Amino acid sequence: MSYCELSQGQVVQRVTVSDIHSLEHLLGLDQPPAIVAIEASREAWFVHDVLTSWSNEVVVVDTTRSHQLGIGQHGRKTDRIDAEVLARALESGRIPKAHVLSPKRRELRRVVMVRRALVETRVQLVTTVRGLAREQGARIPSCAVENFVGKVRAQQLAPEVAQLVEPLLSLVQGINTQLDNADEQLAVLCAQEPTISVLATTPGIGTVVAAAFVSVVDDAHRFRNAHQVESYIGLVPSENSSGGKRRLGAISKQGNCYLRSLLVQAAWIILRSSDKSDPLVVWVKKLVERRGKSIAVVALARRLVGVLWAMWRDGTVYDAQHLAQQGIRGLRGAVQSLEQQQAALVAAAKKGSVKHPATHPMAKTHRLSKTSAVKAA
Repeated sequence: MSYCELSQGQVVQRVTVSDIHSLEHLLGLDQPPAIVAIEASREAWFVHDVLTSWSNEVVVVDTTRSHQLGIGQHGRKTDRIDAEVLARALESGRIPKAHVLSPKRRELRRVVMVRRALVETRVQLVTTVRGLAREQGARIPSCAVENFVGKVRAQQLAPEVAQLVEPLLSLVQGINTQLDNADEQLAVLCAQEPTISVLATTPGIGTVVAAAFVSVVDDAHRFRNAHQVESYIGLVPSENSSGGKRRLGAISKQGNCYLRSLLVQAAWIILRSSDKSDPLVVWVKKLVERRGKSIAVVALARRLVGVLWAMWRDGTVYDAQHLAQQGIRGLRGAVQSLEQQQAALVAAAKKGSVKHPATHPMAKTHRLSKTSAVKAA
C-alpha cells in the first residue's frame, strides 16, 4: 500500500504500509477529517467503511475512467505512481466518482454471488459426469439437474464407470444441499425488499433475476432515464464514430456480466413464451423476423432493463396493456389499482419463488492492492 502526500502540487511524503489499519495514525479518529479517494476494487467497500468510520469523507474512483487521470500512462503503472496520480487528481478536483452500494444491497449481492458460484460449479460437475459416462459408451438421459444424482445412480453403469463418477456425484449432492441453504437466505433478503416482488411481476423475470437487478442498480433514482441504466449494464451498442460517420458495433458489455447474462436468459424465456398477446412477445417476434433471434434477444434484454427500471422508479407492477399503448423511455407508469397490484404480486410470488434454476490545497494518497486512496486536508 503506497501513501503519497502533496502540498501545493509537490510531493512531501510517501509511506508504504501493509494494511489499511496501518494508516490510522494518518487518517484515524485522532486526525482531522479528510477527503479520501480510493480506487474501486474488490476490497474498496471494506476500505470505504473503515475510512468512513474514522470520520473521513470517502470518494470511490471509477476505474473505467481512471485512464483519464493518467493512470497507466506510457505503460507505467505501479502503486506508487497511481497513488500520486490520484492525489493530483483529487487536488485538482478531477476525480470520476463511482457509486457505492448501500449495505443492504451489498449483502444481497453477496448471497446472489454465492448462489451463482454454486450453480455454475454444479453445472460443471454434471457436464463432467456426462462426458465421462459417454466416454465409456454409457448415456445418461436428460433430467432436471436436481434429480441428476438419483438418475445416474439408477442407471446400469459399468462398475468402473460408477466408481469413477461417484466422487463427483457426492459433490453435486452436497451442492444441492448448499443451494437450498443459499435459496433460503436469498428468500429472507428478498422478503425485506418489496421492489423485488414488484419486478418479478414481469414476464421472464423471477426472484433471482429481480434480486440481481436490485443488487446491481441499487437505487433507480440515480439514473435519469432508461438508456443510462442500459449503458450501465452494458447492453447498449459500442460506438466508434468519426469523420461525420456513425459506426455502431456489438453491445459494450460493460458493467455486471452476471446480471447481463440473466437478462438475456429472461429474454429467451419471453421469446419462447406461449402468451402471444403480451407486448414484449409481440415486439420481439417482429424483431426476429427482421434481424434474427440472436440480435432480437439482446435487444429484448435491453428493453427489459428499461421496463424494470421504470417499474422500480414508479413503484408499479408490470402492466401489459399500458406497455402496449406507450413506450418505455421517459414515461411515468399509469396509476394502478390496489387490486391490480395485489393480483400481480400474488402471481409473481407463485412464479418467482427462489429455486435452483472539488479543489484542495493538500492531498495524501495510499494504495491497498489495487485500491488507491487520496487524502485532502
